[in-house]
Amino acid sequence: MSFFKTAALTAMLGLTATTGIAQEVTLRFQHFVSPNSANPKYFLDPWVEKVEAESNGRIKIEIYPFMQLGGKAPAQYDLIRDGVIDGGWVIPGYTPGRFPEAEALELPFMVGKSAEEASRAAWTFTQQHLMDDFADVHLIAAHMHGPGLVHKIGPAIETVEDFAGLKLRGPSRPATLLLDKLGAEPIGLPVPQFPEALSKGVVDGGVITWEMSPSLKLDELTDSHTDVAGDKSLYNLYFIWAMNKDSYDALPDDLKAVIDANSGPETSAMAGRAHDTGDRDGRAVMEEAGNEIATLSEAETARIVALGDEVTQEWIAEMTARGLNAAQLVEDARSAMEAAQGTASATDG
Repeated sequence: MSFFKTAALTAMLGLTATTGIAQEVTLRFQHFVSPNSANPKYFLDPWVEKVEAESNGRIKIEIYPFMQLGGKAPAQYDLIRDGVIDGGWVIPGYTPGRFPEAEALELPFMVGKSAEEASRAAWTFTQQHLMDDFADVHLIAAHMHGPGLVHKIGPAIETVEDFAGLKLRGPSRPATLLLDKLGAEPIGLPVPQFPEALSKGVVDGGVITWEMSPSLKLDELTDSHTDVAGDKSLYNLYFIWAMNKDSYDALPDDLKAVIDANSGPETSAMAGRAHDTGDRDGRAVMEEAGNEIATLSEAETARIVALGDEVTQEWIAEMTARGLNAAQLVEDARSAMEAAQGTASATDG
């Protein structure tokens, strides 16, 4: 009997060792938008497929849209940090004041109209200034969406004066600061709350991208869409794609290597490229719906740029008073954006 017990024990140990070598891991990530919107469709889902394939199926990633694992979009960072979820998509701007340096990337007219290029710059800036802010999560990507524009009930914006008194949804503090300068009444709202606010008349419109327009039914809930002239964006939003540190640290080294190979500047650019693709898709849907699509004149755009410059200078003064080297943050953000110009893929630039 001793022999059989020994053989059984050896078999069990062998099985345990084999299981350890071929460890399989299931990770649960979540986001706050429709699975049919651009980021999940063109970035998150392909990223998951790539990670799973490169791990030979040993990593399985489940993606939950609409915050199905619990919590609200502004709490996403804490849900990742605390291990409630293994990872997710975060908008730092949804918690104003918590990540102040990140606001430099979101200042008016900071970003060009290629989200892919802006996302390469965002990764560079993040490595320079934000890694301490995100030290309690494992960062995979940092990226920007495409140009934000004004979507509203009624006719398109034609002049700065047309903003007066409009209740407009804004996604971030820099965006709401600009809307206030324009004479609008800014209302901070996460993406999921925007359609209901429109349908109930809480807002007259808001600023958001083309790519989010179809999933938010802006072809039905709004009548017009107005962009600024030129090669800069009215506003842009900064995102991170991150993992819980313990979830990452628990992976065996070879599976960490798979995550690492799908992190960094190229992954960030992939996320930005997804938004560029989605912007083209979203604009096409609004055009097909017959909605009014307008671009402000260069003269009116110049007036808004001047107000945006005021926002930037006031932001620098505010952040300097808080002890940050704000002028350097703005300079570094601009330098990163300039360095990224011309790096967009030929099909998505």
